[in-house]
Amino acid sequence: MTTFADVLRLLSTVQKPPTGVSLYTRFVNRPAGRVFAAVAYRIGATPNQVTVLSAVFTFPALAAVALVPPGPGLSVGVCAALALGFALDSADGQLARSRRAGGPSGEWLDHVLDCVKVVCVHSAVLVALYRFFDLPSRALLLAPLVFQLAAVLVFFVAILTTKLSRPTPGAAPAPHSAVRSVLLLPVDYGVTCLGFLFLQSQQLFLGVYCALLVAHLVFLPAFLIRSFRRLC
Repeated sequence: MTTFADVLRLLSTVQKPPTGVSLYTRFVNRPAGRVFAAVAYRIGATPNQVTVLSAVFTFPALAAVALVPPGPGLSVGVCAALALGFALDSADGQLARSRRAGGPSGEWLDHVLDCVKVVCVHSAVLVALYRFFDLPSRALLLAPLVFQLAAVLVFFVAILTTKLSRPTPGAAPAPHSAVRSVLLLPVDYGVTCLGFLFLQSQQLFLGVYCALLVAHLVFLPAFLIRSFRRLC
């Protein structure tokens, strides 16, 4: 009988390389996803079921951001639910690779829900800013719209570049860069999830949210150029 520890060891052999990911994804999200994938493996859940479970945690939390006045309980609950949903989003891929059960339909479902998630995160912030925040300027309502555009573009370009890239036979994976992992932290979706922990404080949340927006805007041009050159 396969034990939980055996499943964890199996999952450790099907991990994606750490290249091009932030410290949060490498040391928090993927390890948490591995545990959830091991549980799913043991109970016989499918990757698509784990994907849907991720959405079950994510979208009600985002609805709460838009519909419920900010407070300590909401801040902690939303942050925890979004982080859990993100870990489950990592678990579905790990589970699929461990069972060699990945396919176009599962990848389609995962990417579609990811795209909706990225759009809804900033839509929920926009509604919350309009309904519950005493903004010093209405111009701040543009921040979620700009952030949404940048985040969707990063997501789309990353997926498109992966699909269009032609792997070089026998090529070694790019070396991991610890510095790059640190620099990628502000543009990691997991860090955006953690930002909701400050939702109870208007000034803190706005400061964190706008800082992450600036990081995305600084990162985006370099990311677009690098992705384009990769396909040339």
